[in-house]
Amino acid sequence: MKRPTLILASRSPRRMEMLAEAGIKFRAVPSGADENSSYRRPALIVRELACRKALSVALEHPESPVLGSDTLVYCKGEVIGKPKGHRDALRLLRLLNGSWQAVHTGVALVWVDKGIYLSGSDVSRCKARRLDEKELRRMAGKHHDKAGAYAVQDKDDLFIEKIEGRYDTIVGLSMNLVRKFMKKAGMEKRCTA
Repeated sequence: MKRPTLILASRSPRRMEMLAEAGIKFRAVPSGADENSSYRRPALIVRELACRKALSVALEHPESPVLGSDTLVYCKGEVIGKPKGHRDALRLLRLLNGSWQAVHTGVALVWVDKGIYLSGSDVSRCKARRLDEKELRRMAGKHHDKAGAYAVQDKDDLFIEKIEGRYDTIVGLSMNLVRKFMKKAGMEKRCTA
């Protein structure tokens, strides 16, 4: 019997890199799921969106385990996702500038044929370095595809000066949850090299 291949419901280069570095075999199938939520609590938002992404792909591939993930930043009472453009990126960077923020990442594993639906979230904190307006304007054009408009994993992006918690949660895929869910689904040996 052929072993199922894990599907990552994303084309995020950083998520694909983290799975590959962990020795987990997978293929990427982006979800295209709606990323709006009626929840207000960051942990619930990322969990709901991770589930929605995983389920949208899992319904097309019921024989395979599907991994979904979502990340957002929470700072000064505001839920911060991906910027809507350059002006919004600058607004977000100004809000985060010199401040502590919480980065929430939700992870879901859905395997329709086996009736497996697992989800959870993790949170880490990080502090942004205080940058002047010129540096903020330069940064505002760089990371429109990332929550908070910055990339902690980018060696040229020096916006974050301190991290408390898991680095992988801030990057966008909490590997502790991935491993836990794979183990619960009985697939830790099947999908690793």
